[in-house]
Amino acid sequence: MTQDLQTTTYTLIDGKKVSSDIKDEIAAKVAERKQLGKKIPHLAIILVGDDGASQTYVDNKVKACKSVGFHYTMMRFADTISEERLMKHIDHVNNDDDVDGFIVQLPLPAHISVENITEKIRSDKDVDGFTNHNFGSIISKSPLLLPATPYGVMELLRRYGIETEGKHAVVVGASRIAGAPLSMMLTEQGRATVTICHKFTKDLPAYTRSADILLTAVGKPGLITADMVKEGAIVIDIGTTRVEGPEYPKGWAIKGDVDFKNVAPKASYITPVPGGVGPMTIVSLLLNTLRATELRHP
Repeated sequence: MTQDLQTTTYTLIDGKKVSSDIKDEIAAKVAERKQLGKKIPHLAIILVGDDGASQTYVDNKVKACKSVGFHYTMMRFADTISEERLMKHIDHVNNDDDVDGFIVQLPLPAHISVENITEKIRSDKDVDGFTNHNFGSIISKSPLLLPATPYGVMELLRRYGIETEGKHAVVVGASRIAGAPLSMMLTEQGRATVTICHKFTKDLPAYTRSADILLTAVGKPGLITADMVKEGAIVIDIGTTRVEGPEYPKGWAIKGDVDFKNVAPKASYITPVPGGVGPMTIVSLLLNTLRATELRHP
C-alpha cells in the first residue's frame, strides 16, 4: 500500500496482510502433517488474573491457533495463586508430551517472579523465546526458538525485501522482550551496524537522525517526532500503548511510539500501529510452535 503526502511517497508495511499470508502457509503445513498422520502442533497458554489487555492478547492467540488447525489448551488462574503453585502447573505442562509449545502470558502479579517462571519453562517448548537458553542462541550459528516480537520484525523486513546488510539500524528501547534481542538479530542475521538507545541515552535525536532503519520499542506514545527521523528512513514502530480519552470512539485507542502522521512523509517504509508489528508477534508464536513440533516430532 502506497500513500502520497506532500511530495513524499512511502510504503506502508502491512503486518495484517503478511501475518495472514504466513497463517495460510502454516495451515497448509498442518494439513499436510495431518494427512501424513504426523503430530498436530499443540500450544498451551497460562493466564493469571483478569487483566483486560492480557485477556485480549490471549483471545487473539487462541483465535490464531484455531485458524491454522493447532490444538490448544487454555489454563486460567486467579491472581492470588502462589508462585509455588504456579510452578507445579508449569511442571505438569513441561512433562505433558502432547504439548509442543507453552507460554505464560505477561504481566504476572507482583508477588510472582517473571524470571523464575520464565526459566521454569522447558526451552524446547518456550515459544515466546524468553528462556536464557533460547535468548543466548540468537548469537549462535544455530538459533533455537527466537523471541516472538523480534522474530516478527525480521520477517516483515525480509518479506518486504528491505535490505539490512551494512545499514545503520538504531533500536530505541533495550528490553529483554523486544529491543535487546532485536538488536542481536539485526547484527547476527541482518548484518547491520546496530546502535541501541534507552532511557539513559543522552541526546536521543542525534542517534535516531542517523538511522537508515529506526526501530522503537519503548511504549511512550509520540516519542519519535518528524525532526528525529532522516529523509528516506525505514521506521518500524513496535510500541503499543493503550491511550484513553473521550475523543476516541471506543474511549481508548492503541498508539505507537512514532508520531505517524508527521513521520510517515519522511519515511520510505513505515509500520502503522495497530496493524504493523502486533499481528506478527502472534504469528511468530505459531511459527515457533510449528518448529518446536517439527523438532520433537519430525
